[in-house]
Amino acid sequence: MGGHGLASGIHRAATDPVLPGDITARARDLGPFESPLIWLALASAAVAVLATVIALWRRRRVRRWGFTAFGVLLLLAAVTALNSYVGYVRTSDDLARLLQKGTGVVNLAGRLLDDGTEAPSDSAVSHPGAGKAAAGQRIDVVNLPDPAHGVPSGSNYVILPPGYDAAAARRYPVVYLIHGYPFGGPRDWLTSGDAPGTLLALQQANVIEPMIVVSVDLTAGVPSTDWECLDVPGGPQLETYLARTVVPAIDQRYRTIADRGHRALGGMSGGGFGALNIGLHHVDEFGTLLIALPYDDLNDSVGVLDGNRAAIAANTPRRYLPGMTFSAPISVMLAVGTGAPTDVTTAHRIADALHARGQEAVVHAERGFNHTWHTARATLPYLLAFADQNFRASPATS
Repeated sequence: MGGHGLASGIHRAATDPVLPGDITARARDLGPFESPLIWLALASAAVAVLATVIALWRRRRVRRWGFTAFGVLLLLAAVTALNSYVGYVRTSDDLARLLQKGTGVVNLAGRLLDDGTEAPSDSAVSHPGAGKAAAGQRIDVVNLPDPAHGVPSGSNYVILPPGYDAAAARRYPVVYLIHGYPFGGPRDWLTSGDAPGTLLALQQANVIEPMIVVSVDLTAGVPSTDWECLDVPGGPQLETYLARTVVPAIDQRYRTIADRGHRALGGMSGGGFGALNIGLHHVDEFGTLLIALPYDDLNDSVGVLDGNRAAIAANTPRRYLPGMTFSAPISVMLAVGTGAPTDVTTAHRIADALHARGQEAVVHAERGFNHTWHTARATLPYLLAFADQNFRASPATS
């Protein structure tokens, strides 16, 4: 789990990046579908309908249709209020892709809403040309099924920076991002997380050098299961799939700087746990970890390991990190919202444990947000800028 001794030497102190105000404001902005005005308007309409029903109580048809309308409006108000809090659906394109996860009429509605301009579809084949994003970005879908490790499908989204196709000799560092659980997927970082837009804004402001970002599919074809990116005994080997299948495939297909100093692993919530756990298991492969909404214990998800004590111990950073040894140094940023005090406490506990083992760790706290996509999106510019700092400080070895 990382080697045979504490990494020696004096390391550059990790710092929380200072970003331009327009970058941070953009990341914190609400999308049109996240506006609280939507659920407030729906709730007000529901109240108005209910008042009309009461006023016209003696009319049976009014009661029947009125209560139906009241129920529908109340349900829509609840759903949109939840989305306003979580920040999962920002735009009509986000809604379209969410509906496309369904079947029948729901799927058809999603396809009608989807204009196909912001992200490639799941039907896209692998590199090149699977999809396009604005201002010269390209988004490919690299399909990497790995039946040998229990992964029947894997649509990994690769965001290539402007100029990638033109600069044939240039190589790029890579950030791998993992979605949350359950019901998360690799598209989430393109939609809810706004990774393409954030990358473009950071690069246009000369905050970061061009990099490749890969949104990894660790659903094992069953997004409803809380896999936590684990090598599950008797089930999908998701940690191995990421480290031994996805990373080599990306290095083979794209012009990457294929060394640990120019490779970062990150994620949000369950994906953040996975990034922390996998990153600590593979310090020879990832020099930087980017953890949004962190936790260091499997908690309710422990059931996926079916009581296997050895597997539980090996995949609980809260247990093994305090005594862990490192064969190479790592640098970690932990991003939280101040509205989630448990996340704040956990982030500082992880950072303290890393400091005690001689490793770099920084906690970034975003004011007001909770354990939601709002926080992940608002902190992504800091996480990517932090990775860029480390990439620039690492000499290329390949």
